[in-house]
Amino acid sequence: MDLNTVAEIRDAGRPAPWRPGDAWLGGGTYLFSEPQPWLRRLVDLSRMGWTPAQRHPDGSLELAATCTIAQLSRYARDLLAPAAPLFEQCCRAFLASFKIWNMATIGGNLCNGLPAGPMISLTSALDGTCLLIAQDGSSRRVKVADFVIGAGRKDLAEGELLRSVTLPARALACRTAFRQVSLYGLGRSGALVIGTLDPVDHSLTVTVTAATVRPVRLWFPLPPTAGALRAAIEGAVADDEWFDDIHGLPEWRRHMAFRLAEEIRRELVQEERR
Repeated sequence: MDLNTVAEIRDAGRPAPWRPGDAWLGGGTYLFSEPQPWLRRLVDLSRMGWTPAQRHPDGSLELAATCTIAQLSRYARDLLAPAAPLFEQCCRAFLASFKIWNMATIGGNLCNGLPAGPMISLTSALDGTCLLIAQDGSSRRVKVADFVIGAGRKDLAEGELLRSVTLPARALACRTAFRQVSLYGLGRSGALVIGTLDPVDHSLTVTVTAATVRPVRLWFPLPPTAGALRAAIEGAVADDEWFDDIHGLPEWRRHMAFRLAEEIRRELVQEERR
C-alpha cells in the first residue's frame, strides 16, 4: 500500500533528531499493509549491517531486530542445540508467503505486539531479552515476556529502538514441545503453547501466546501435576486477557490453551521418565 503521507525516508546510519511522525522501517510488511496517516518520515534500518544471528562465547544466541524469518529459518537448520526444532516450528506458524518470509523481521513481529506473533512466542518461550536503545544512546534490557504488555502494546518509549533479542544458552539446551491451533486450516493462530524442560534442574516452563493478549510464561521448579498447571494458568491470566477477535472467541482460546498446555506437560514429563 502506498503511504502518501510519507515525505522522507532517512538512513538510520545517519543520526538525526527524532520527531513526531517518525517510524522505524525494518521489513515494512506491517507498515505497508494498511494506511498509516500519522507517518511523515521512515527511518530505514535495512543498511545497518547487523549480523542476523550470532552465537556468543557463553552459548547465548543474539538475533538482530532486522533478522528476517527466512534468515532465521536458514540459521536454525545448522543450530546445534536441543531447542533448534522450535525455531522452524515458530517460523512455519506465520503461514506466510515467501515474500513475507524474506521481508518480515523478528523486530517488527515483536514491536507490532500482536497476540499471534510467532516470534513473540519463540523468544518469550526461550527466555529472550530485548536490547532497547533510546534516542540519547542509553540502553536497557527487558524480558520479551515483559516487553509485550497487551494486544498491540509494548514497553517501548517514543523513538526507542529494539536492537536485538538474546536467547540464553540454558534455554537453547532445553527440550521443547510445541502446539498450535487455528479455527482454519491456514488461519492465524488461535492458541500457541510452548513448553521447555531444563536438562539440568528438570524445571519446566509453559508459555501461552496467541490465546492471550500478552505472552504468559510460567516456570515450575519441577514438572507440575495437571491440576497445578491448570491452576497456574488460571491465576496468571485474567478473564479480560483472553484475546477476542474473528480468529477465536475468548472461551474457545481459553479451552484450547488448557488443552494444549496439558498435552505439552504430558509429552515433556514422559520424555523425562525415559
